[in-house]
Amino acid sequence: MTTEIIFASKKLGHITDTQLQSMLHRFNLGKFVSSEKTANGVMGQTLLVTSTEGRFVLKGNPLFSGQFAEEKFFVEKIRDRTSIAVPTPYLVDDNEDIFGWKYAIMPLLPGKHLREVSSRLFLEDKFKIAEVIAETLTALHSWKVNDFGELNTKDFSIRPFDGTYRTWLYNRINYWLNDAKKYSTITTEDILWVEELLNSAKGYFDSITSPAFVMGDFKPENFLLHTNDRGWSISGLFDFTNSYFGDPVSDLIKMLILYIDNGEQEIARHLLSVYLHNVEEKESYQQRIKVHMLQQNVLDWGCAKAMGMVTWKHDLSFSNWAQQYVEAVADLIN
Repeated sequence: MTTEIIFASKKLGHITDTQLQSMLHRFNLGKFVSSEKTANGVMGQTLLVTSTEGRFVLKGNPLFSGQFAEEKFFVEKIRDRTSIAVPTPYLVDDNEDIFGWKYAIMPLLPGKHLREVSSRLFLEDKFKIAEVIAETLTALHSWKVNDFGELNTKDFSIRPFDGTYRTWLYNRINYWLNDAKKYSTITTEDILWVEELLNSAKGYFDSITSPAFVMGDFKPENFLLHTNDRGWSISGLFDFTNSYFGDPVSDLIKMLILYIDNGEQEIARHLLSVYLHNVEEKESYQQRIKVHMLQQNVLDWGCAKAMGMVTWKHDLSFSNWAQQYVEAVADLIN
């Protein structure tokens, strides 16, 4: 179910202080002090709660059955396998007597989001942050498995995708391209361009033999930064709702788009250079990353058109617009 959730949201609704105190009491987390919406809770599932014992994040009203069990599994595995800071203990309550839905509660991690510090960063800082992002992703992706697929929360095994990983990925891209037709013009030329790009990369995806953990939504809103006399570090990583096992290169895309949009291609190139430091077959990564960029372009285009985003105006066709990103990201890999 994880990989099928793209555009969905269940809000928490009205929550009383009495309910929050009941939640805190259930986990021996002190007396309720205050609560406020989280600034980066895009899906509307989170609430910041302060008690006499500390500050916590409530995540409730799951998007799908098993969401919190799945996230807890991933959080604990990452904690055990790496030195990455994740929100533990990740406490899950399967009872619905307090809020009317299941929920998880976890400690608020220290640090600031990238947007909160970006205005005062020197070029050296930006390069260092790109490095720690690459190192964090390398650590995440060191978790190798035997099958491409998503987690089965009934027994915490991997449920393989139907068909090959490439089939799953290509079907996903074509599904969202067709969905975009509901909100925008997708021409025959656009479809042919997509088909050509996908066909040219088939062999590279078929040759992947080591599926790895993929966070699925690695972006500035989902990690926190900290700096001290030893430099920058990622002080917290969270939100594993979209995690699965596949081609880990896809996790780089949202950060690369951010750098490309900001005209910071050299920062993006540095991130990739650090991430691909010991990789010999650069051509495979170059071809695969083009397809992953295409996938994100399709999602971004469809979402922007469906929402009528006024800040996203241009006269380009989909293929002409997406080709800019595909060529830019391919150029970053030397």
